[in-house]
Amino acid sequence: MQDVVALEWTFSPRDFFEEPIHIAHENYEMIVDNGKVEARIDPDIYDKRPDMRDELHEALNARFLAVQLLSHTPYELSKASMYRLHADGRKDVTVFLESCSMAAFVGTLDIVAKDRDGNVISDSRKERLERKKRLADLVGTLRSKDLLLASLLTSYDRAVRDPQNELVHLYEIRDALSKRFGGESEAVTALGISATQWSRLGQLANDEPLSQGRHRGKSVGVLRDATEAELKEARSIALMLVEGYLQHLEQKSTNTS
Repeated sequence: MQDVVALEWTFSPRDFFEEPIHIAHENYEMIVDNGKVEARIDPDIYDKRPDMRDELHEALNARFLAVQLLSHTPYELSKASMYRLHADGRKDVTVFLESCSMAAFVGTLDIVAKDRDGNVISDSRKERLERKKRLADLVGTLRSKDLLLASLLTSYDRAVRDPQNELVHLYEIRDALSKRFGGESEAVTALGISATQWSRLGQLANDEPLSQGRHRGKSVGVLRDATEAELKEARSIALMLVEGYLQHLEQKSTNTS
């Protein structure tokens, strides 16, 4: 048995990813499952990179932000604790005195559709997990290459955690992408989204007299809360924008490699 450095995190909701995740990297191996994360690292690599704990935390948090685009669920991720396991069985534990808080989670109803012969036509859980993995892998690959991507994910995270200003934060995504591509029509083309969907997010965030919107002080008359259908529509468009940007970055990366 060789010495190993292990970093451990806890997170909630415990089933945020819905299934175990194994991440194999040239410098570490990470397992994510049931509210816990463990990364195992060669001590020689870890000791030469004093910022590695923070780097791995940022990479892990990026996966949470990516999956949050689909779940629209708040999460809590602790800072990493660390221990060093020696070949002789000794275990040195490092305590960083950092706490983890908990969050509530609402479950998802899954549907499996079958034909007359019992063959599965569609499986919502399988499709959702595949989409989560796709998003998380893309973000994990591209986050260090593009600063705007981190900003978009942060805006969506704020929309989840600050529901009274949800439409404000979702609109930040549209606004940032418009600036990135030099205008609305350019952004619509680059992201593969319809002009109608683009405009609809602006209408919900700017024009409707909604208490979660951007121009509450300019509305004449009484504001109203956005309906759940309106919020789901805004979230769906924001998700399409981020996914479109990820696909744009992926294509760009492929063309330059």
